[in-house]
Amino acid sequence: MSEPIATQPAVSNVEGTLVSSRRQFLKWGGAGAGGLVMSIQFSGCTSMADSEQSRSEGSANNPEAPFKANAWVEIHPDERIYLILDRVEMGQGTYTGMATLLAEELEVSPDRIKLKTAPVGAAYIHPEYGMQITGGSSSLRTNWLRLREAGAHARALFAQAAAEVWQVDSKDVFVRDGVCENRVTGSRLSYGALAPLAATQHLKISPQLKSAKQFRYIGKKSTRLDAQLKSFGKALYGIDVEQPDMLYAVVMRAPSLGGTVLSFSPEAAMQQPGVVNIGQVPSGVAVIARSYWQARSAAGQVKVNWQSGKLATLSTEGIYDLYRQAAGKDAGTSVRSVGDYEDALEVADSTLSVEYQAPLLAHATMEPMNCTAQVGSDFCRIWAPTQGPDIARAVAVRETGLSHDQVSVHTTLLGGGFGRRLNQDFVAEAVNVAKLVDKPVKVIWSREDDTRNDFYRPATYHRLSAAFNAEGQATGWQHQIVGPRIMDHYAVDAVGVLAPTWTPQSVVNVLSKVAPGLAPDESPVEGAKELPYALDNIDVRYTHADPGVPITFWRSVGHSQNAFVVESFIDELAHHAKQDPFAYRDKLLQQDTRAQGVLRAVAKAARWGKPFVSGAVQGIACHKSFSTYAAQVVELTVSGQQIKVHRVTCAVDCGLVVNPDIVISQIESGIVFGLTAALFGDITIKEGVIQQSNFHDYPLLRMQDTPEIEVVIVPSAESPTGIGEPGVPPVAPAVANAVYVATGERLRSLPLKLPATSG
Repeated sequence: MSEPIATQPAVSNVEGTLVSSRRQFLKWGGAGAGGLVMSIQFSGCTSMADSEQSRSEGSANNPEAPFKANAWVEIHPDERIYLILDRVEMGQGTYTGMATLLAEELEVSPDRIKLKTAPVGAAYIHPEYGMQITGGSSSLRTNWLRLREAGAHARALFAQAAAEVWQVDSKDVFVRDGVCENRVTGSRLSYGALAPLAATQHLKISPQLKSAKQFRYIGKKSTRLDAQLKSFGKALYGIDVEQPDMLYAVVMRAPSLGGTVLSFSPEAAMQQPGVVNIGQVPSGVAVIARSYWQARSAAGQVKVNWQSGKLATLSTEGIYDLYRQAAGKDAGTSVRSVGDYEDALEVADSTLSVEYQAPLLAHATMEPMNCTAQVGSDFCRIWAPTQGPDIARAVAVRETGLSHDQVSVHTTLLGGGFGRRLNQDFVAEAVNVAKLVDKPVKVIWSREDDTRNDFYRPATYHRLSAAFNAEGQATGWQHQIVGPRIMDHYAVDAVGVLAPTWTPQSVVNVLSKVAPGLAPDESPVEGAKELPYALDNIDVRYTHADPGVPITFWRSVGHSQNAFVVESFIDELAHHAKQDPFAYRDKLLQQDTRAQGVLRAVAKAARWGKPFVSGAVQGIACHKSFSTYAAQVVELTVSGQQIKVHRVTCAVDCGLVVNPDIVISQIESGIVFGLTAALFGDITIKEGVIQQSNFHDYPLLRMQDTPEIEVVIVPSAESPTGIGEPGVPPVAPAVANAVYVATGERLRSLPLKLPATSG
């Protein structure tokens, strides 16, 4: 069933005099008892006609049972309106943005709409990914039309129902703020009062959507709908879940990657206060107690002998050695070819060849991994802050042997996701821990657990070369990317969703073993193969090499590395040609007007060439990710080895803006996130052991180091595009490019560290 994100009071009934009392109207409309729920089908799964028939039949059979659809809205007689959200809210503003789309055409204020998270269901599958997941900065983009259509369809049904009551034409009904008004008599009926009758209506034609000029809420600044809940501690995150008789658990995991339990001695720990059980699970040894701290304290008393895994000798240096060897042995698969780079190389007056690399990174979500689970002989219940509820269900089916119908997943708010919660290892672990007892168990990871047992952003290695003519202009570009494929790791769990629910688990298990290598994966090359600059000869290649470190999607995914490499190297080309980096890019972007538009907008806003900060230098970068264009100018100073970023200006073109405040906050968030990675982010490995554990050795950008940020939204009439991630990719290269201006040092490895002699 759908889950509310918090307990909220019902909205007050419409002010003013209605044409009749609710009791009279319900009798008049032929409806039954109160509590009636009206459900509107979104287009995309079935036709509107099919939707109306299902809604009408459902109302006749059980007036209180909504028809489950791709995403739907509940309207109750007491005026409560719920959006059943099929994409999770993890701080990126999905709730506010999608509610605004619905509210615009439904003709209610967005703050009237409350949220319930969608249950697992085929109707909620992402139209592009084939799974019920939230990611890729795609929630608003993929719902731009269908949510508005749903609101318009619902509004038309109410107008038609009101017209039937008043015996007038629908054109004589004016709808505003959740109330239908008779244009002739002035009589008024609220949505709640009309819901029973509206549920039986059928539309002959689809209603027309508003034009942009008619928008009352889209494009306007408004307060986030979840701000009050979060500010007053009423929002329900996974770590907040409470169930009757619930127990708590921590899991002791192998210190080295891929390690397993050889044996363990629980006797001393079992004597600790509150301890209920200690048992082995696939990921380690679980300590279950009546409180989290009792479990955590007792875990220190468990003696575990660990068996090292295949990665016991792995080191960070070994990863890059593997990549370099792979690059030398295998030129890779061509992912983009324009002209003939080899011909350009043969006639070149000069060339430039360089190497870049980007490290493993952790996600460091504010809310560490956690999951509550309860397992019985014929059921499994899960409460989790997950980006993929249907994958969570598939994982639970695999771990319990139950059927899909016997597993329920309740999705909470997420205290950050960044791609980490697309993986369901923490759900599988909680399910296995819950099998050890007969009560609900909440498994909570510590920050150390979270950092050392992450699915990391992959490390990558890059070889680039350019050919130049006698005037110093680039005539050719070659980029070889070396690294692993994320889908080789992710497909193991995803197979359980992609296979039909009737597929025997034994077959799913076989498929999960062969899926790696078969699933398409653009992540290693995204942001590199789409090089926007108009060069005559382009050769982009990918060489596969996988050291075996667990990896997954990370905020902006491949763009986070490839933008750093591409925008740093194009800057090298500009300096090689002795041209201004902005002017150089601008000339090569004449065929991409939107990219050129944000580049020019950021140069103007940042006063390119005239820094706001005295003594500072500027660096620039421009990148397209998730169909959104972003350009950034960084102002910084360098003192010794210390890089101090004072100001970041960003121009963004994300199509038609639904909520300007959310766009600005997400770009600001992306810049801070990207600066953290650019200046500090580095997960290192020694003898198979992750060396970082908490924020003292995996630091985040502190408030005193956070620069002034200005965001310029470039007006656009295009459909909305992603905004949660595009602020991340340009900032690292913009910093690196500014550092070069300040010091003459070209930093080609992340994080950006100056040698002792610089400054």
